Parts: sequence; C-alpha cells; structure tokens
Amino acid sequence: MVIDENILYSAGAEIRHYKPSEYLFNEGDPPIYYYQIIQGEVKLNNYNEEGKEFIQNILSEGQSCGESILFINKPYPMNAQTLTKCTILRLHKSAFFNLLSSSAELCMEISAFLSQRLYYKFVMMQNISSQSPMVRLKGLLDYLKSFHEDESPYSFRVPLTRQQLASLTGLRVETTIRTIKHMEKNKIVQIKNRKILY
Repeated sequence: MVIDENILYSAGAEIRHYKPSEYLFNEGDPPIYYYQIIQGEVKLNNYNEEGKEFIQNILSEGQSCGESILFINKPYPMNAQTLTKCTILRLHKSAFFNLLSSSAELCMEISAFLSQRLYYKFVMMQNISSQSPMVRLKGLLDYLKSFHEDESPYSFRVPLTRQQLASLTGLRVETTIRTIKHMEKNKIVQIKNRKILY
C-alpha cells in the first residue's frame, strides 16, 4: 500500500465508486487528485494515431495511479480506466501536498515508491529493446510484479491477455504464446486455467 487509508481519510480523502470502463482521468486532463485503489483494477493506457491501444500498466488494490504527474503540473500523458468495479480514495492535490509537507517520513516513502517505479521503467525499456522474446516478456513480467509485495515464485497472476502482452512487448501474438510455453517448460512461469503465474 502506498499511503495508509486512515491517513488519507484524516487528510480529507473521499471514497468514489466506479463501474467497469469508467475513467478516473483522461489523457490531456490536468492533475487535480491523488488516487489510491481500495478495490478493483485500473489500467493506464493511451492510443496511437491509428486508435491502437497501448497499455502501460494494470494497477490493483493498495496501489496509486498518476501520482507522479501531480509533482510536475503537466497534463496526464495517459488515461486511467477501470477494468472492474472499483472503489477508489481520492484526495485533492493541495491536501495531498499538505500531507506530504507535514510528514518527512511519508515524503520519503512516496519518494522511494516513485524511484522504484522509475527504476523498473528503465529496466523495462532496456528489456523491450532486446531481440530475445523471452528477455522482453520476462522484463515486462518483472516490471508488473514489482508493484506487488509478494515476490515469491508464481505468486503474481499476470492480469494481461496474450494479445496485451504482445502489444506491450512489440511481439507477434504467435511468438508470445510460443515463448510463454517455453518459459513454462523452463519453470519461469506456471500456467493454470490459461492464467500465467509469475
């Protein structure tokens, strides 16, 4: 969890309920709120000129989304769209900054969290540039798993379809499916009920 829910409530956060496919914010919107997911899943995405979707990440319970944009005061470069029914805590930007300025410890925790995200973004960029499909897919899985506390093998259920994995890594779907089967043989992933566990 990024920030304790009780701390957010005491700072004035409000609970918001969203149906599947609703937007928390859209690409181009100004950042006004800090969002933390209590329940449900949210995808960060955008679309290219041809309307093809690019998924940057899928976030779930205890995670925040779009918080780094609050610090630079630029419009969101992506959308945040619910995948499931969601319950989300929303705290106004000014209250969020008041909260950070009142607690050096919280400020350090947020800095560490943002640094971790940045680190894995760099790692993922390096992996995506590899010619090896396995290196690309493993890099993406490492990145996605980095947002979850349990790091033990097969503890992370990959929330993406084979098509989405292919889109994120620049691979063909057939190559992605073949590589995942190869990764299963090498005990890098497990597949249960068509779901990938990493």
